[in-house]
Amino acid sequence: MILRKHHKILVQGITGKQGTFWTGEMQTYGANVVCGVNPRKAGTTHLGVPVHASARDAAGQFDVALMFVPPMMARDATIDVCEAGARLVICLAEHIPAHDVMMMHAAAKANGARIVGPNTSGLVTPGETFAGIMPAFNPKVFQPGQVGVISRSGSLGTLVSLMLTQEGMGQSAFYGVGGDPMIGTTTREALEFLDADERTEAIVLCGEIGGNAEEEAADYARTMKKPVVAFIAGRSSPPGKKMGHAGAIVSGGKGDYASKRRALEKAGVRVADVPSQIPVIIGEEMRAAA
Repeated sequence: MILRKHHKILVQGITGKQGTFWTGEMQTYGANVVCGVNPRKAGTTHLGVPVHASARDAAGQFDVALMFVPPMMARDATIDVCEAGARLVICLAEHIPAHDVMMMHAAAKANGARIVGPNTSGLVTPGETFAGIMPAFNPKVFQPGQVGVISRSGSLGTLVSLMLTQEGMGQSAFYGVGGDPMIGTTTREALEFLDADERTEAIVLCGEIGGNAEEEAADYARTMKKPVVAFIAGRSSPPGKKMGHAGAIVSGGKGDYASKRRALEKAGVRVADVPSQIPVIIGEEMRAAA
């Protein structure tokens, strides 16, 4: 699912400092924020939208939920929005207890919802809408275009988007899948969404060591006609060391840089050595595919 302007967004924690700042930026950009949740301020209005005690009180009014809630509240917040009818749940929080994350995924599955995250930076459709904590409003970083960007890291995704924009190649969509070990939407699934998107002509996949997300994405990439270019962070990291994200841990000889690069290149995906090479490579691949 790619975020569009018609999607109706509920913001949990809308009245907090971060919720207020980012919701305001989303509204200015064009996001369709319809309501928020804060039990202590139910019945009030904030940023021009009604505040409810729970998502259940707003059932039928929204289809996307964005969560500005602390880690220990994420489980209950997710269950609330899923049971209230959310089709997409964007979970920004990290350091959520593993058992709680499992319950979040179970609630989403039981109610037909999709989770992006935990530990995602959000979704951006340049020139149209965004939800999360990405600088969609900065025209030096995001511009409408034909290149889809998928990233486990928000900072790396921002850097790559900036470099593409600097070279005159905007983005069709940015998908922050998140750096948690148990994410709801995988890199492969995001790749499938962008492959099916009419606006997307090529895709940049920003991965990192740890887990098998890039290997699974490579299995799908070999079936695609759209060009895919990748960059894998952590090439110089020592074996067995956790690097930043909770999901970036290499163990048992799997999930290391070499194995990911081999899988991607075997699938026909060109892998950049450094991020600055990405615009050049994606440009070459798009011209070759034209």
